[in-house]
Amino acid sequence: MPNPARYWREIPQRYRLEAGKCSSCGEAYFPPRLICPKCRSRSFRKVSLSDEGSLITYTVIRVGPSQFADQTPYAVGIVELDGGVRITAQVVDCDFDKLAIGQRLRIEFRRIQKQGDAGILCYGYKCVPA
Repeated sequence: MPNPARYWREIPQRYRLEAGKCSSCGEAYFPPRLICPKCRSRSFRKVSLSDEGSLITYTVIRVGPSQFADQTPYAVGIVELDGGVRITAQVVDCDFDKLAIGQRLRIEFRRIQKQGDAGILCYGYKCVPA
């Protein structure tokens, strides 16, 4: 189960799709980083990512972990957003047999899971056909 404090700290970047763009070399990272892996700079500025991109690769999960067992089968893909940043996300509202590399997808915010007896709802992004 994810740490609730960490989850809440990450909400702004999740909801607004904020990435960190290195002020030195111009590389963008999502989620934002403290140190640029490319040039080792510690200077970043916030940038908003596009909410559309292309499917790079995907897989269909038929036997999922216990917290996602009620959602199986489901697809997970790597999507390259317009602008070059890649994200991993669940692909929903589509026929898995019609998924194709290069397909255009759009990000939507949805409930990801419900945690524990307290019923903490975790929201994040999923991808749908554009």
